[in-house]
Amino acid sequence: MNAQAQAILELLRQVDEQRALRAADAALAERVHKVKHYQHERFQHTYADLLTQPRYTQATRFFLEELYGPTDFTRRDTQFKRVVPGLVRLFPHEVVLTVQTLGELHALSEALDTAMGRIVPEGALDLAAYADAWQRTGRPADREKQIDLMRRVADALDAYTRNPLLRHSLRLMRTPARLAGLPELQAFLEAGFDTFRAMRGATEFLDTVVARERQVAALLFNRQASAAAVAAGCEFPPLMASLAG
Repeated sequence: MNAQAQAILELLRQVDEQRALRAADAALAERVHKVKHYQHERFQHTYADLLTQPRYTQATRFFLEELYGPTDFTRRDTQFKRVVPGLVRLFPHEVVLTVQTLGELHALSEALDTAMGRIVPEGALDLAAYADAWQRTGRPADREKQIDLMRRVADALDAYTRNPLLRHSLRLMRTPARLAGLPELQAFLEAGFDTFRAMRGATEFLDTVVARERQVAALLFNRQASAAAVAAGCEFPPLMASLAG
């Protein structure tokens, strides 16, 4: 088995480890679900303006459901594990690199969500409790890495739109992917390609997402700023500029 296949399998093992922790603790599983749901709603709040702009609506929805959503990706991950060696042989090298980066993002996000779930209280989750859990979890370098990995996955999908040969290869992969037990991976890649192609250039959109995610992270790590947001009655972390205004 080559190094890429081993790396992907290790990332999936890390995700499985997080799921096993939650499976053994129903209360933890419920709190992690609350964290994921809150983060999903937070993303909708942060990017409400982009969701209303025709050029960016589809891309924002893609991020919301595929990268920030509370979706259980167990089925997709199970597909990956079963056929990782075949995936590495079957898909173009660029696609395999993107899958590996997606796996790294997935494993890191699951670990951070579990850490948050260990801290948030029972009951409804609000900004005060979320910010407190964020600060007590810490790991600012991992939060920055999470944003970087997201950007790398998105940049790769955007680059695919400028490679007609790769798009043609993806279309040809539909039947082999289905037969190999990888229909959900194929659907993710094609949806990502179509989403970014429809934008006709993703740089401005991605720059906006990265800038806002960094602002939100900075606010959440700043006890004084997050406390001011709570005192102002914010339900979700506001952008720094809007809070200052």
